[in-house]
Amino acid sequence: MSFLIDSSIMITSQICFFGFGWLFFMRQLFKDYEVRQYVVQVIFSVTFAFSCTMFELIIFEILGVLNSSSRYFHWKMNLCVILLILVFMIPFYIGYFFVSNIRLLHKQRLPFSCLLWLTFMYFFWKLGDPFPILSPKHGILSIEQLISRVGVIGVTLMALLSGFGAVNCPYTYMSYFLRNVTDTDILALERRLLQTMDMIISKKKRMAMARRTMFQKGEVHNKPSGFWGMIKSVTASAPGSEMPDLTLIQQEVDALEELSRQLFLETVDLYATKERIEYSKTFKGKYFNFLGYFFSIYCVWKIFMATINIVFDRVGKTDPVTRGIEITVNYLGIQFDVKFWSQHISFILVGIIIVTSIRGLLITLTKFFYAISSSKSSNVIVLLLAQIMGMYFVSSVLLIRMSMPLEYRTIITEVLGELQFNFYHRWFDVIFLVSALSSILFLYLAHKQAPEKHVAP
Repeated sequence: MSFLIDSSIMITSQICFFGFGWLFFMRQLFKDYEVRQYVVQVIFSVTFAFSCTMFELIIFEILGVLNSSSRYFHWKMNLCVILLILVFMIPFYIGYFFVSNIRLLHKQRLPFSCLLWLTFMYFFWKLGDPFPILSPKHGILSIEQLISRVGVIGVTLMALLSGFGAVNCPYTYMSYFLRNVTDTDILALERRLLQTMDMIISKKKRMAMARRTMFQKGEVHNKPSGFWGMIKSVTASAPGSEMPDLTLIQQEVDALEELSRQLFLETVDLYATKERIEYSKTFKGKYFNFLGYFFSIYCVWKIFMATINIVFDRVGKTDPVTRGIEITVNYLGIQFDVKFWSQHISFILVGIIIVTSIRGLLITLTKFFYAISSSKSSNVIVLLLAQIMGMYFVSSVLLIRMSMPLEYRTIITEVLGELQFNFYHRWFDVIFLVSALSSILFLYLAHKQAPEKHVAP
């Protein structure tokens, strides 16, 4: 009876997650496009629902909600379904919709889709060869074989996003990195843009008048071709001729149009920077500026710890909350129930990690989709985003496990199997460090060159 109640709770929550994923798909991702393939919407929503269910089960582990055997069953079922979707279903449909967009392969799209899926499976399986990701005693069809490879891709993605986010967040929030923009700078750039537009219009008028004159003289339709035509065109544009060289003028127009686009983008950037300067003076702006300093300290600490972990090949065996409380209690010399409070603080910490991970990933997916999507490629891109989302959440479970006290890791460790968990944490540190240092270099160069772009020639 308790199993039925527990299952009804899980099914109800999954329906809610599915509905939220459906609404997010319709209201955010596809609000500017017509939904032509409902299977894409269903796959995205199902992936989102089972991904959120894994996070829900982590919270249930800490709070002790549901029976232990029920949690184990739903953990196992949830992982099997999400792996089935990520390894078999989504890659096949990505290949299917990709082939469907090619007219020559439209009639043979099913066999070509299967060929693309087999190619994906080959490289997906070969991905596990260079990494010590699981125990050698596992069979080729075991769940550990799939989750270990998904974990490598997901942890790599998480580390790249975390490294960039740890650097970009303080750079975005802190007013220290804002360059000084005045109304005079904006007016000067707008003046240059208007002058460039006037030059484009003037040269296009000149080209139109030249073409009209040539048309009236019959030089457009009766223009000779071949070698003798080239000789005649060269002799016709002699120094004494008044007829302009249209090819040269067109090249000048193309160069001016490219310059106008750059000036327009720089003008928009200046307006955005000015708005950020005004926003930084408000109470909310000062709050985010304080957060920027906090995250900059966190970024430095995270880079330092990642370097220490890599150099000394170190992986923590105690969760950070329990370890931090133990150090504080021993330093202050007070009586404190470490086990009781580590449970509650771990619950809050894991909850914050889960909420911010879901929110941050959805915001990133939305921006990415708007940046590269089109009416033809939208289905393929949504499926790619669903693939990234599922792998991201599966790898999050692998890494969040270390943030939980030992007594709450038991079922998660049993479900995930005998994976080399230490490898994933070391791999995360390596990719995080590379991503963070690359982001620092990129943002430094971008910030250094930004003022030079707006200096008038």
